[in-house]
Amino acid sequence: MTPRGILLDIEGTTTPITFVYDVLFPFARRRIREYLPQADLESLKREHEEDLRQGRNPPAWSAEPVEYLQWLIDQDRKSTPLKSLQGKIWLEGYERGELRGEVFQDVPRSLERWRQKEIDVRIFSSGSILAQRLLFSNTASGDLTVFMSGYFDTTTGPKNDPASYRQIADAFGIPASEIVFISDVTRELDAARQAGMQTLLCIRPGNHPQPPHDHRTITTLDEVG
Repeated sequence: MTPRGILLDIEGTTTPITFVYDVLFPFARRRIREYLPQADLESLKREHEEDLRQGRNPPAWSAEPVEYLQWLIDQDRKSTPLKSLQGKIWLEGYERGELRGEVFQDVPRSLERWRQKEIDVRIFSSGSILAQRLLFSNTASGDLTVFMSGYFDTTTGPKNDPASYRQIADAFGIPASEIVFISDVTRELDAARQAGMQTLLCIRPGNHPQPPHDHRTITTLDEVG
């Protein structure tokens, strides 16, 4: 499969799930309080009210909603204001050398191969664009952002909404049918397929089991392009 464009998920596709859950999330969770002045509290308050309406039993809202933010992290909520705040926390961690982005060994060589073939590579992740750039610019293999020409996060739309992928295809400037989306989550792949993209389910160590599906599967990016 040699597409003109490749759209990559991060967690469970380019990066081990353990790095996200065991390193990034705890790092942000410990530092939430000191970053509260930078939080979009109005948007978070609306999310809290919706959680109450939906009966999700979130922690009580307070003037400093640290417990609610930590609860959102524990829920792995794809919350735009939360992801924005996490990105700011991780920025300081990377700058201080406390964090280093982690990718699977096949990622750097695949990115190099795709560049040689002039394949347009972009990222779509629930993490903020800032967080995406930080992860790929600070890896043991160096700065991998030189291989990527675009980034998309939840400000584009939910990852399980076909409209998000139509908007991303427009940004690529090529037909959706010539773009392959690679992810570890079948719901996301279903949405991308409805938008006309090709799809690949990436199976990595530690990834969550997926329901029955008809997406082609890969275990390494070496199989693509």
